[in-house]
Amino acid sequence: MNCLYKVVADKTPYVSIQEITRKFSIGPTRFGHPCFYSPEDIKLANFTIKHGEQITFNSVEEVNGMMAVNCGVVRNNQSHSFTFPLSQEGKFYECEDDQIYTLKEIAEWKIPKCRNRIVKLSNTLHTWDSSNPLPENFDGCLILTPVYEVQAVMKFRKDIVHILSDLDVEVKDITDCYDINSFLQPLSLEDVFERTSKEFPMVAEIMEGPSGSQKPYNLLNTGKEIVIYKKYQATRVLASEIRSDSPKRHFLIPMSYKGKFKRRPREFPTAYDLEIARSEKEQLHVVATKAFDSPHKELFSVSVGDQFLVQQCQTSEVLYEGRKKLIDVLACEQILSDTYKKVLLPMYMEGGFVEVIHDKKQYQLSEICKEFHLPFNVKVSVRDLSVEEDVLAAVPGLQFEEEITDSYLLISSASSPVESWEIPVYRLNISVHLLSKDVQTIVPPVTKTTVEEISEEQYYMVRRYENQTLHPPPRPPKKPATPAPKPGFAVPKQGFSDVLQAPKVRYHTLSLNLLQS
Repeated sequence: MNCLYKVVADKTPYVSIQEITRKFSIGPTRFGHPCFYSPEDIKLANFTIKHGEQITFNSVEEVNGMMAVNCGVVRNNQSHSFTFPLSQEGKFYECEDDQIYTLKEIAEWKIPKCRNRIVKLSNTLHTWDSSNPLPENFDGCLILTPVYEVQAVMKFRKDIVHILSDLDVEVKDITDCYDINSFLQPLSLEDVFERTSKEFPMVAEIMEGPSGSQKPYNLLNTGKEIVIYKKYQATRVLASEIRSDSPKRHFLIPMSYKGKFKRRPREFPTAYDLEIARSEKEQLHVVATKAFDSPHKELFSVSVGDQFLVQQCQTSEVLYEGRKKLIDVLACEQILSDTYKKVLLPMYMEGGFVEVIHDKKQYQLSEICKEFHLPFNVKVSVRDLSVEEDVLAAVPGLQFEEEITDSYLLISSASSPVESWEIPVYRLNISVHLLSKDVQTIVPPVTKTTVEEISEEQYYMVRRYENQTLHPPPRPPKKPATPAPKPGFAVPKQGFSDVLQAPKVRYHTLSLNLLQS
């Protein structure tokens, strides 16, 4: 199902640290840090964990000859690290989780062993169609129960065999009788990416791959041999189709895209958004699409059709409930028939404005990213002639939302390495096995990139992973009791592993039960 979910914290406590380590995956990936709290204070040798305090489990390792869990708490904006021995007992409850997840992520990381998981549908991506098994406008909870399967390889077969876990068969362990190296070792793209750079280039055969006739997907059909030259991070521009109804189409555009763009007007719901979009490069010219009556005589009342040149943010004194107050305002010039009039708009003003474009220049993608702040509205004016079909050319309008960094492998056909292609590591479900063949040419042929159209679910995942700690600027207050916050984004730095790593793939399906109120 093409949906996103919020996890409901399990109300049943865990009675020891060892039980938690047995039932949760704890490790270096972004999902491998479960959080718990204790209803009672826990006294350690040199540290006391307060009741209700969130404890993050980071890793399991050997400490002084005993297995222990590295944990941490944040107190007064300071991180404190400590270890729990696996023998530590007590009641530990799951903390509430405000993140959103796909079904695949929940199945692989968020369902403790031997337990079910209750989830709630997220409104972020709640589009219903006839293929959706849930009732339309469903707003309840779901009980997720994993149904496992075993994926196996046979000695004289190259494909992956799927074995249901409820088959009534007897198995015998004959590991000691066979050379494990004589069996194929299936690897996901994530597994390949985790290999050291010294191991590249390598030759691999596709065991399971996507179906498709367009490049590069025709290189990834089952049975094809490919050369994997290297792994690296590459920049993409995340873009969405401009349309009022949903669903919108979403794209990841490589910086090598050779088409050209013309600007399209942006829309701004508040004066605050005008201040954010203002730049030193050019003066922002807008037309009001919604009227606004100012409650203060010192500030301007806006009518539909009024035109403004945005100047700067400043403070102004207004009379509020009989007392003078300082508030943030946006200084503008109203464009009249033959002159300009200086006016002040309250920053908390909720109106509506549309940009007036005077710039007729055609831009390359790299020029837009260098000269303008994103988000930025465009349309394709000259299609990319280096590709057979430019999917962006048919889209009436695009909004460039942000630049992202993603993980890619550079591949080519092993039989005819005329050109090499970038393939995304975390959005292709491919299994390969490595071949002990020498790579004929270490230098990859000319590199080709494609515009990647991604699903609505992948779009939210890309934005979440890129900006897990990014919050939009707060709206200023509607009452001028306190000055509005200074506009701008605060982007805390993220660790390398938090942005780039994805969970190791484990395979299981889910059965869904509706949870009655």
